[in-house]
Amino acid sequence: MALKRPTGSCGTLVTLEHTSKILKNNPLGDPHVRKLAVWLPPQYDEGAGRRRFPVLYDLVGFTGSGLSHTNWKPFGDNVPERAARLIREQKMGPAIFVFPDCFTALGGNQYVNSSAIGNYADYLTREIIPLIDREFRTLASREHRGCFGKSSGGYGSIIHGMKYAKYWGAIANHSGDAYFDFVYWHDWPNTLNELAKHRVPKRKAGAYDALRESTRKGLAEGLDDGRIKRFLARVWKKEKLTTAEGHCIMNLCMAATYDPDPRTVSHPLRRAHPVEAALPGRHPAQLRGIRRRPLRHRLPDGREPAVPLQGTETLRLWRETSLLPSAHMIAPSRFR
Repeated sequence: MALKRPTGSCGTLVTLEHTSKILKNNPLGDPHVRKLAVWLPPQYDEGAGRRRFPVLYDLVGFTGSGLSHTNWKPFGDNVPERAARLIREQKMGPAIFVFPDCFTALGGNQYVNSSAIGNYADYLTREIIPLIDREFRTLASREHRGCFGKSSGGYGSIIHGMKYAKYWGAIANHSGDAYFDFVYWHDWPNTLNELAKHRVPKRKAGAYDALRESTRKGLAEGLDDGRIKRFLARVWKKEKLTTAEGHCIMNLCMAATYDPDPRTVSHPLRRAHPVEAALPGRHPAQLRGIRRRPLRHRLPDGREPAVPLQGTETLRLWRETSLLPSAHMIAPSRFR
């Protein structure tokens, strides 16, 4: 509500610190000790303390963390305030809300398991759910447990409903990522332009010999020529990313999410994960890489490009599948 004058109890917000075994030694070197926010409805402390409650898990969008949804918000409700108001207005029943932190060095993840980012689906289902059911008075069954989210969180919710149905009795997908050819296609020119700033040697002014460039060593295999590594090393040192850098790292994150290359584990001499330079001391075999392939698809007028659209880790979903008009059409077997 715009006028922030709560008329009843706002419930209780609890912040836990959880040490994850699943996220320990993750490929990006992200923290495995995470803060976890849990909101308890006003009814939780009423009576003899025997009542149990359903649980709803809030999966935030890309670049977010669950804790951000508990922050004070001007002229409106944060999620706990909205839940308290809806319960007070009898528009929903009392429930526990959980706000997990799944942020990564690449800006987030899609709540799936990835050999290049970490096993965040397992983190949620095998660690966080049992923790919440153990520490709080929950109705500990799928019939009384749901997840919801927007954008990447919406995608995560619908994928969890499809792949992990034994954990979730209900899901809500708000503007979840879908129709990937449309969503990501338009942003690749920006990604390639941003990565080109980290090309060595720099391109010289004048005519561009596309034929000669098409024979460059490593291009056909889609190997990173170092610009991804240099891009990540630079942005990780900055205090604030530009919009172009944010979109570029998002595409790298999506590639690492949907198309990781496990071959770098068994072939340590292959070009390793682009974060290798930023994680000194790790053997390449410990760094699960992203599959690197040039982007090959037809131009909008139907013609083949003169040379492969090179650049970065490319999404397998670009042209190896049909267009995806709805998230409901995404086959769970494609994400493992």
